[in-house]
Amino acid sequence: MLKIVTIIGARPQIIKAAALSRVINKNYKDSIKEVIVHTGQHYDAQMSQVFIDELNIPMPNYNFGIGSATHGSQTGKMIREIEEILFQELPDYVVLYGDTNSTLAGAIAASKINIPVVHIEAGLRSFNKSMPEEINRIMCDHVSTLLFSPTETGLNNLIKEGFSASASKPFTQDNPGLFHCGDVMYDNNRYFKKLAFESSKVLKEHKLAKKEFILCTIHRNNNTDDPERLNTIFSTLNEISIINKIPIVLPLHPRTTNAMEESLDNSVAEAIHKNPLFKLLPPVSFLDMILLESQCEIVITDSGGVQKEAYFFKKPSIILRSETEWQEITDAGVGIVTDASKERIFDAYDYFKSKKNTLEYPSIFGDGNAAGFICQTILNNK
Repeated sequence: MLKIVTIIGARPQIIKAAALSRVINKNYKDSIKEVIVHTGQHYDAQMSQVFIDELNIPMPNYNFGIGSATHGSQTGKMIREIEEILFQELPDYVVLYGDTNSTLAGAIAASKINIPVVHIEAGLRSFNKSMPEEINRIMCDHVSTLLFSPTETGLNNLIKEGFSASASKPFTQDNPGLFHCGDVMYDNNRYFKKLAFESSKVLKEHKLAKKEFILCTIHRNNNTDDPERLNTIFSTLNEISIINKIPIVLPLHPRTTNAMEESLDNSVAEAIHKNPLFKLLPPVSFLDMILLESQCEIVITDSGGVQKEAYFFKKPSIILRSETEWQEITDAGVGIVTDASKERIFDAYDYFKSKKNTLEYPSIFGDGNAAGFICQTILNNK
């Protein structure tokens, strides 16, 4: 039986891993054994355990509980702990997701001891190396044996970086295999959508009318750790809410909560708290998030994952960054990169509000069977 070690650490990775674990349990439990390692990068229960429970993901076999630290300190601790587990488990492959420090640590630990790396969400590029995530994803790709890209753009990015699209198996670190497989989050979207509509009470609890609110998420450190950007974003959101008489719904990441307490101007904080339409929520569950995304009018976010989930539900997104790794979304005209510019955020909102009935969302994220394709490809690499 083939053994894989899946490494997770952050909320998005926990959710993505659910797709692979589900398919293994349903279709491959006699041929693939999965060992799950949780680094503890997201250690808050509302950012970690709640998703494991809600999505019926197998409990991690190991949890390091490393928690928050500087990039170097956190990554170094993870490398040490992951290496120890890999020597103990001796897996055939290490499976990594996305672009976090947990991803980078897993890639370094596995590649150094010649355990093949499987990178899911390979090839994504923002072309901004000041982002830690960009460094993580590039370095992981370049030590991987099997690279699974959710989009054609991701595949083309890898080819431009020197990977061969014509390599043949058996694939190795020196002869990596490239695959356009679709997106595992689209797998999850299709699987959990019905359950979210049946079980989530988030709209009722917060008195939200369908398609009459803006969903917002803010968590990237260049927004939370820069007081000027943070204040511009929050004051702009508040003005949009007041001018358009529309609720802003903002589930708070722990980092954002801390940043608001430390860096939000008193005048901005007071204006937000006086606005009954500005709804600050604690971190929400995956099913709650699905319902919020599916029922909002527009999404405003700095999250790559939320941009993509908005697209699944045919919702336009205003992107609070200077670039996006999901170029297909902006190319389709349903995502606009505004950075933290008040004028550009307002212009994007007015544009989408005027065009909401004419926007189109071509199929670019696969057929909902990415996890099955990944499992079969791993088994076939002999």
